[in-house]
Amino acid sequence: MSTPLVDASHLYGVNDRKTYAEREGFRIRELCLSPDQEVPWHLHSNIGDTFYTLEGALNIALRAPDEVVQLATGKSYEVVAGRPHRVTSASPNPVRFLILQGIGQYDYVPVD
Repeated sequence: MSTPLVDASHLYGVNDRKTYAEREGFRIRELCLSPDQEVPWHLHSNIGDTFYTLEGALNIALRAPDEVVQLATGKSYEVVAGRPHRVTSASPNPVRFLILQGIGQYDYVPVD
């Protein structure tokens, strides 16, 4: 496992990234991914990610156990702390989604 990072935005490209709220132990961000972009495999040691799809369809690939969750517009899913995941568009169109992260100390741990 890699060294935890406090900011991983330099590791992957997105069409758009907005922060709506950020305070100690919690944040809300909006991301837009093209079909050729991804949030690569990673985990968070102390916090969960709750995904909410605003537009398009989102794939969340998970490990331990292996599964893929597809979220249509208006659907949400929580990835618990410590569970490796990867995020991509689930269609040939961009996907726009919210990520609610917390409550706790944020880190981003890249995994292979």
